[in-house]
Amino acid sequence: MGVLGCSTSAPPLVHFAPKTARIPLKRPESKEEYSESLRSLVQDNCPSLFTSFEPKWWLNNGHIQTTYSVFADISQVDSVWYRRQNLKLVDGGTLGLDFAPIDDAALSDDTPIVVILHGLTGGSYEPYIKSILTHAIKPVDKGGLGYRAVIPHSRGCGGVPITSTKFYSAGGTDDFRQALIYISNRYPRAKLLGLGFSLGSNIMTRYIAQEGEKCRLSSACVLANPWDLAANSDILSGTFIGRNVYNNALGTNLMNVAKQHYKALMADPSLPIAKALKPLMSVSQMTLTNFDKVFLSQVGGPPPQFPYATVNEYYDAMSSHECIGEIRIPYLAINSADDPVVQYVPMDGAGNGYAVMVLTSGGGHLGWFNDGTGKDRWTTKPVLEWLTLMGKEVLAKSGSERGHKVVLGTDEFLRNEGGDEWLGCKECEGGGLINGNAGVEGLRKGL
Repeated sequence: MGVLGCSTSAPPLVHFAPKTARIPLKRPESKEEYSESLRSLVQDNCPSLFTSFEPKWWLNNGHIQTTYSVFADISQVDSVWYRRQNLKLVDGGTLGLDFAPIDDAALSDDTPIVVILHGLTGGSYEPYIKSILTHAIKPVDKGGLGYRAVIPHSRGCGGVPITSTKFYSAGGTDDFRQALIYISNRYPRAKLLGLGFSLGSNIMTRYIAQEGEKCRLSSACVLANPWDLAANSDILSGTFIGRNVYNNALGTNLMNVAKQHYKALMADPSLPIAKALKPLMSVSQMTLTNFDKVFLSQVGGPPPQFPYATVNEYYDAMSSHECIGEIRIPYLAINSADDPVVQYVPMDGAGNGYAVMVLTSGGGHLGWFNDGTGKDRWTTKPVLEWLTLMGKEVLAKSGSERGHKVVLGTDEFLRNEGGDEWLGCKECEGGGLINGNAGVEGLRKGL
């Protein structure tokens, strides 16, 4: 479905499969187990999902919403601090996991955890993350959900160092898989609730589909998923503003991440990633498409999957629009009809009874601002209602119970039992307290 238009006050289009999945629940009084359809659960427990998006008149356009998300000074809104735990991976790389709240001693070990994936070059400082996270981790007696949250960062993002000659790609799931091994081992009794934004939504969707019944997440909500990377790239490149504004901004952000870690990526000049980095630095007009064509389609992962012959082959391999049918957990996807970056949305949800597909009339890309304060976004209420339903009402196993058994190897790396030996993680030095109101120099937020 192709989508692009102006924001209106029309209610969202909410699509359910003809027959939705039966979701297990437990009555709080009798502890009796029963089930309800996902449709009825969402209709009864997520009323905000069916309300119209009605922004101020001057925010009533997808381009303005997106531009405001990138350029507005709202970094101090929804203040939060994190405690970062760095993980060393078997391949020598480093992941940074930002946990909140930093003082969680009063929380039980079975407190639900919201596992959040950021956008293209983002991090835990992103206002679109904090607009939901701060309410999710706020104590119940102060009006919050009383949950924990954690943001695994892509390699090199959010101030996480690159310690190997490996970058990240648009659809690679192994780093997320390794982060979940650690999280589920650290909190074996906690349900893990997925929350993705933009490119993080694409990665999360692919992981969920790949894992099927073994997915460590018990539910997921994804916002502004780019879905079909080739189709949306073609549409973006086909307009003047798409080509010269959005494509350029996305590519420049990625280029700046690569420049920040140039020395680490060039550690061994004989490796393919170093050889691909040199021509990348000479590209005269940096766009997302050019970055992917010259660099990520060639070295975004290990052989034999990489390199790809063309950038469209890379996009086809990294997309998530054809994965929806394999999802086996409750899954909510929210997109905007006037998102200038994502204009193709698979609203049929592949007929999957676990998928709820939502299209708002407006909101831009990762915007959905109701007003100019940066504090009030349409998405906050429905996502929190979904997280409440999935964390407190739905009967689901913890992340450690859902996934493969985690084992500690003789090399002290945590791995999935019987899994690939080259996938594993362990705690390493670094990390500490992270100011969630400070971004990364040289990078535009909101992307």
